[in-house]
Amino acid sequence: MKWNKYRLKTTTLATDFVCGLLIELGINGMEVEDNVQLSLEDKEKQFIDYLADLPEDDGTAYISFYTEEDDNAEELLEQLRDKLKEANRFIDIGEGSIEKSVTEDIDWVNNWKKYFKSFTVGDFFIKPTWEEVDELHKDMQMIEIDPGTAFGTGKHDTTQLCINQLIKYVKPGYKVLDLGCGSGILSIVAKKLGAGTVTMTDIDSAAIVASKENFLVNYIPEEDVTMIEGNILEDKNMQADFEKEQYDIVVANILADVIIPLAGMVDRFLKPGGIFISSGIIYMKEEEVKDAINNNSNFALLRVEKQADWRAMIAVKREQ
Repeated sequence: MKWNKYRLKTTTLATDFVCGLLIELGINGMEVEDNVQLSLEDKEKQFIDYLADLPEDDGTAYISFYTEEDDNAEELLEQLRDKLKEANRFIDIGEGSIEKSVTEDIDWVNNWKKYFKSFTVGDFFIKPTWEEVDELHKDMQMIEIDPGTAFGTGKHDTTQLCINQLIKYVKPGYKVLDLGCGSGILSIVAKKLGAGTVTMTDIDSAAIVASKENFLVNYIPEEDVTMIEGNILEDKNMQADFEKEQYDIVVANILADVIIPLAGMVDRFLKPGGIFISSGIIYMKEEEVKDAINNNSNFALLRVEKQADWRAMIAVKREQ
């Protein structure tokens, strides 16, 4: 199916207002393009670290929306133009021009799946749920993953760095805390390695849903597994609960700007001699994270592992 695509040129100041107008006119799906810098909170929600900032914001923004190709959209566009002219008296709408093009229908939810292929990390064979096991890997430890809308197929360098460290440190019966669990792959690895209890937390409810589904497809019972939605940096009750538990291993595959403040508190969640594995650290932030860990006198930084542009840091809580 083909769609009409309309790209409206406006201002960053007016984007929220213009999106509201489109919703009033019955348009619910929109894309906003601008160069507004993302806040730390936005970065945390998206679980992304950035190589470079966006270009300088010049105040220009574009809003794209779609209608079915056979729709008579001219009446809709005239209503929109009238509303924009009226609004321009009290808010800077900008140019207000609307470009039209035609685009093919795409299955946005499932189209990404063609890029997620099976791979190995250590003794683990990690594959998407929709692929069959081949003869070459049938005797390996298998993990099936359907990340859904949550971050974490396992193929990203940062996740592989964490998996390799879990293989090194997890022992049967260990208590593991997974901060920023995403699709749940690191917790699944921990359970496959014999971890006793696993606690998982994420600020995104979609990650909790994806984790539950991935535990199910891997036939791992949820006994001794706790999944919590929340922000570890802000939730004092969560911090207090984790401090009481005292884990053998805490793993955090998030991003550098979250790991830096986390490094100042995560020792409280670990037993003496416990291991803190952190990743999601782009090479440009390596020294900042290293300093944050070294500034916590309860930690000894054991080493920094590297894979492509990404870093993982392994620290041990000093014996009291």
